[in-house]
Amino acid sequence: QVQLVESGGGLVQAGGSLRLSCAASGGSFGSYNMGWFRQAPGKERDFVAHISWSGRNILYTDAVKGRFTISRDNAKSTVHLQMNSLTPEDTAVYYCAARSNALVLSRRSTDFGSWGQGTQVTVSS
Repeated sequence: QVQLVESGGGLVQAGGSLRLSCAASGGSFGSYNMGWFRQAPGKERDFVAHISWSGRNILYTDAVKGRFTISRDNAKSTVHLQMNSLTPEDTAVYYCAARSNALVLSRRSTDFGSWGQGTQVTVSS
C-alpha cells in the first residue's frame, strides 16, 4: 500500500497562493488516481480535486474551480495542488489520498484507500 506525505502548508494572507505537495512511496504511483481533500474545524472532510493516473482526467469541487490546479509527476511520484486567490474559507487541513484500480474519478473519501497525515493551510483576512 502506498504511503503519502504532504507538505507545503502554512499561513498566507487572503489573495495569496500556496503550493501543496504529496510524496508517495511504497507503491506503484503511476497506477493510482490521486485526490486532495480538506477538513475545516468542526466540519466533515470535503473533496477538493482528483486526478487520474495518467493526468488526463481531472475533477474539481465547484468552490475551487479556476483557483486551484491539481497536477502530478509520475516520474517523481508526487502530486501537487497549486492554490491561488486563497480566501479564509479555504482554511483547513489538506489531505492527499490515493485510489487504486479506479476507472472513474470520484468525490467520495470512502473510495480512497491511502491517506497522508495532512498539512494545515490557514488563510488570514
